[in-house]
Amino acid sequence: MLNDNPLLDFSDLPRFDAITPAHVRPALESLLAENRALVGRLTDSATPPTWVDFVRPLEDGTERLGRAWGIVSHLHGVNDVPAWREAYNDLLPEVTRFYTELGQNLALFEKYKALAAAPEFSSLSAAQKRIIGNEIRDFRLAGAELPEDQKPHFQAIQEELAALAAKFSENLLDATNAFTFTVAEESGLAGLPDDVRAAARLAAEKAGESGWRFNLHAPSYGPVMQYADDRALRARLYRAYATRAAEFADSGSVPEWNNAPLMRRILALRAEEAKMLGYAHFAEVSLVPKMAESPAQVLAFLREMAAKARPFAERDIVELRAFARDELGLATLEAWDAAFASEKLLQARYAFSEQEVKQYFTEPKVLAGLFNVIENLFNVRVLEDTAATWHPDVRFFRLESREGRLVGQFYLDLYAREEKRGGAWMDDARGKKRLPDGTSQTPVAYLNCNFARPVGNRPATFTHDEVITLFHETGHGLHHLLTRVDELGVSGINGVEWDAVELPSQFMENYCWEYAVLAGMTAHVDTGLCLPKSLFDKMLAAKNFQSGMQTLRQLEFSLFDLLLHCEFDPDGARDVLDLLADVRREVAVFLPPEWQRFPNSFSHIFAGGYAAGYFSYKWAEVLSADAYAAFEEAGDPFDAETGRRFLDEILSVGGERPALESFRAFRGRDPGVDALLRHSGMISA
Repeated sequence: MLNDNPLLDFSDLPRFDAITPAHVRPALESLLAENRALVGRLTDSATPPTWVDFVRPLEDGTERLGRAWGIVSHLHGVNDVPAWREAYNDLLPEVTRFYTELGQNLALFEKYKALAAAPEFSSLSAAQKRIIGNEIRDFRLAGAELPEDQKPHFQAIQEELAALAAKFSENLLDATNAFTFTVAEESGLAGLPDDVRAAARLAAEKAGESGWRFNLHAPSYGPVMQYADDRALRARLYRAYATRAAEFADSGSVPEWNNAPLMRRILALRAEEAKMLGYAHFAEVSLVPKMAESPAQVLAFLREMAAKARPFAERDIVELRAFARDELGLATLEAWDAAFASEKLLQARYAFSEQEVKQYFTEPKVLAGLFNVIENLFNVRVLEDTAATWHPDVRFFRLESREGRLVGQFYLDLYAREEKRGGAWMDDARGKKRLPDGTSQTPVAYLNCNFARPVGNRPATFTHDEVITLFHETGHGLHHLLTRVDELGVSGINGVEWDAVELPSQFMENYCWEYAVLAGMTAHVDTGLCLPKSLFDKMLAAKNFQSGMQTLRQLEFSLFDLLLHCEFDPDGARDVLDLLADVRREVAVFLPPEWQRFPNSFSHIFAGGYAAGYFSYKWAEVLSADAYAAFEEAGDPFDAETGRRFLDEILSVGGERPALESFRAFRGRDPGVDALLRHSGMISA
């Protein structure tokens, strides 16, 4: 019975304890039929093109569908077992088809345009006007103005792109899971931290093996590359990691997991889509809803940043090579040596190691410190709550006002699992919107990371970089949860330009560099003592260690992505690797081996939302550094007035107005790059 289907229960939070793959098809078929019937009624001439009669019912109907499909998509990402993968892929074409049909529906498009031209429009709120403008723009991007005989082909392109993105992600996860390597002798573990050894021993025991078992997930792979003295072990894992989802079989991959054919097909379909819409290439399509005005503007920005960073990067690599040669006996610095040699150089120069720092960042203290930052900055309280979850490790929290009013809730899924896709991300489970009774539906978010779980009775410990990642994803979550806009289309992160959506996340990272914050969010795993000021001073001195190289690496990814979508011919003789080689010759100072297949695992642009938009990280970093500079100018990272303005002008307004207007409202001027360059050590204070 549909009435018993938990995917159709929208009364409160998702019922993760009851939802199974068997619920997906009946629930989604019901919602798709319901929405198609709704569209039929709303496009009837008898339905006036008003906010109450037309926009609100359409929003309510598609929100139900979006919430149900969002749960299925989320479970596909965090619990990618065969049954959930099959359920997701089974409905993916039908859901994609519906949204494509919706975006191409000329009758709906005409009603939005009629509302924009009607006298009622002037009386609508700023949020409602923004939604209508966004809808008209999105209808055009979805092919609503295409000739009717071209719409089926455009729809077929969207369906195939959705299927290819899902397959890309699945191939990468399968290839990552396929490789393991067991070290038989303890002597092969030299240099590895105790907690990494313990986790590897446990992994071997679970697999029925003796020795220590390593894999390509970040908590296992990262420490090997950074600390393992055994160069052959580093080389073996690097080769496997760098060739995931590629044509090589020596890393446990199989031909059907090779993402290379998928990439070329994805690029060809995007190029065809762009031409059908009247654009020169997909990069122009991607930039329509973003802050950046043109691919040429973005390319100029990236190349200007590369020119500023290059002298620092060249100095970084010269120093690293000299240190590797003189102190480590490495005549040639290979790709699998870089992280190891960098860690040794960091220790030699600043007299501390990342592993030493990690012992202070115990999970309970890190979470308490994070929540303390949120509470002090934004005048709310973070309280642990209860809810059904998809895994026993997942925790659930609520945000309340100081008066006890519910503001929002979020799930926190911290640990890596084989069935969980890699990386870290935030997604929305439910957005804020006005309800018929005059109250507001409160927002709910998912925060996902891939950290190492606790081993034995000791709490999990995080590297400083992992703490930064947690603050980053929480920044996205706060953008969604602290919105005061109750029109769903522009509340929270909805409607925010993609190249501005990273502003709150990168802004929050700055608090990981304030000693007053770290002193309260650290407790050594053995002694319970907080991070010593002397050790923090060393961390701060090393903050911009290899910042030139790190900056160029991000710019390399951004240039590669943008050029793929504006200059590369997917039907031509050149391969994506040829373009990547060109980009590396232009900006990189350290080249990986020719057999490295980075594009095959570049999920951001082939299976995520960053196609021709990866530059957004660096673009938004300019905004976030400049925003944090306002607190520096106030002399206090928790300055109440500055915090209130950041909440009022950036976080709470969501997509109600253009991001540049929000930034100007907060800073009183346009953004500048000086704060980012100063924070990165590339200009003096």
